[in-house]
Amino acid sequence: MEKILVSACLAGVPCRYDGRSKDSPQALGPLAAGRAVVVCPEGAGGLPTPRPPAEIVGGDGADVLDGRARVVDATGADCTEEFIAGARAALAAAEAAGARRALLMARSPSCGCGRIYDGTFTGELRPGDGVTAALLRRAGIAVEAV
Repeated sequence: MEKILVSACLAGVPCRYDGRSKDSPQALGPLAAGRAVVVCPEGAGGLPTPRPPAEIVGGDGADVLDGRARVVDATGADCTEEFIAGARAALAAAEAAGARRALLMARSPSCGCGRIYDGTFTGELRPGDGVTAALLRRAGIAVEAV
């Protein structure tokens, strides 16, 4: 049975920055079938719930992994290391389960795929992946935003 990495917030876990979940029918199907590997990279990286919203400043998730960009929360605190640690934990969980696909939370600085918030905390989007999505792609895992 193929395992799929799933953002925990999409599977009903109240772990988003605002302390809520964002249940998704696309994620709940694999969960009900016992195929989901559920992980919250931000929680796995040591961030509390709730927490201030965070955005990537100076690039996207690939830039964060390469040391060219940072993840900063709305209070100005740098949380780059926690985001990288969480991405590594998500990758480890996917690899341990043999997951080759991931369903991730859209627009997130961790899980966003293809489009993320632009780092200005104004709700504007730009092209790019979050830190976890970028690391999973580098490992050959297909990522999809939900």
